[in-house]
Amino acid sequence: MTLFSILFATLAAGIGSVWLAALLMRLGLGGAHDQVGPQYLLSLAAGALLATSFMHLLPEAFESQAGAHDLFATLLLGVVFFFLLDKAELWHHGHEHGHAHGPAHGHAHAHGHGHAHAHAHPDPHSPGLGGWTLLTGDSVHCFGDGILIASAFMADLRLGVIAAFSVLAHEVPHHMGDLVVLRRSSANRQMALLKVSLAGALTALGGVVGYYLVGQLQDWLPYFLAVTSSSFIYVALADLIPQLQKRLSARETVFQIAWLVSGMVVVRLVSGLAHAH
Repeated sequence: MTLFSILFATLAAGIGSVWLAALLMRLGLGGAHDQVGPQYLLSLAAGALLATSFMHLLPEAFESQAGAHDLFATLLLGVVFFFLLDKAELWHHGHEHGHAHGPAHGHAHAHGHGHAHAHAHPDPHSPGLGGWTLLTGDSVHCFGDGILIASAFMADLRLGVIAAFSVLAHEVPHHMGDLVVLRRSSANRQMALLKVSLAGALTALGGVVGYYLVGQLQDWLPYFLAVTSSSFIYVALADLIPQLQKRLSARETVFQIAWLVSGMVVVRLVSGLAHAH
């Protein structure tokens, strides 16, 4: 039952986020003239990740027999670890997506989450190479996401559902950027969607590996949860929130904060629904 739940949740987070991103783009969100919409999605994702970490993953870890000092040390080391991988360009979930909208509108739109991803700076003279670099980073990132989701499911079914939702939320704006980059190098939109979906499918593989890995190391489960929390916190604070630090009007700032809080509220609602079932 747990393995089935992990497979369903990882596929929903890995592939579902790609399809949702494609749907939002088809509806016009994140296009050349939509600068505020993606900011709202990033705000929602940041709120969801922070709420999942501080309201669910960490409390679950601290309810175990593990010492608070050891768990805080693991949390700290986890943040440093993701920072170092980010610096090595192996784990960075953000990359500058150059949205070419013509000479008057050319700009670099950053979709970042520092979480199992490689920087992809597509060379305009070698678009295919940039696309494959991006997909390689996507695949590594999605595999890591699957392990993190599995760790949460091994602790509690409700916790796994919350973690999967949080991963899905922060994947959507990222995959919107991925699709933009791949569509620049290929006129075939269906092929771009297929490539990103295949990379997302590796989330399920990571979930299976995580299920067996954590199952063999049950005593270390609180520390897996602390590492998962450090990943989510790093993603939110190092990549998502810095992208929100832009000069906006008072009205846009209010909406941005409202979406941040909405992400936290949605996590709470998902937790309540999962608990009810």
